[in-house]
Amino acid sequence: MKAIVLKVEGMSCMHCVRSVEGALKSLGASGKVDLKEGTVEAEFDEAKTGLEAIRHAIEEAGYTVKGEV
Repeated sequence: MKAIVLKVEGMSCMHCVRSVEGALKSLGASGKVDLKEGTVEAEFDEAKTGLEAIRHAIEEAGYTVKGEV
């Protein structure tokens, strides 16, 4: 398993948390959202998905990924 922390803009409430975590789950990844810091810690199996797919899923959910922390 690989873990990354991404800076994500636009998250402000529990709906945002559920949206981002659901987007990651749809890829077979897991995530922990920190609203205060504006970050998402994602854990995933590189054999199943990658950073670009994770970035795309978060952005499709309506948020802006600024890059890795």
